[in-house]
Amino acid sequence: MNELHRITMTPEQCGGRPCIRGTRVRVKDVLDLLAAGATQDEILEDYPYLEPGDIQAALEFAAQYLDHAMLRAAA
Repeated sequence: MNELHRITMTPEQCGGRPCIRGTRVRVKDVLDLLAAGATQDEILEDYPYLEPGDIQAALEFAAQYLDHAMLRAAA
């Protein structure tokens, strides 16, 4: 399932950082909550304007972002 359409990036909002559906909830905020052990249900309870697809979108965005080759300069 592709939920990346839920991710928005505009220079006027959160310094252009990726956010969830034009809100001021950044992808990083959702990932930080998940990394700290929060469940999807807890996040949705704390942020009632978010939807399950928003959390999926944050995870998809992170997976896509991290799928870039890392090049090292020769010493």
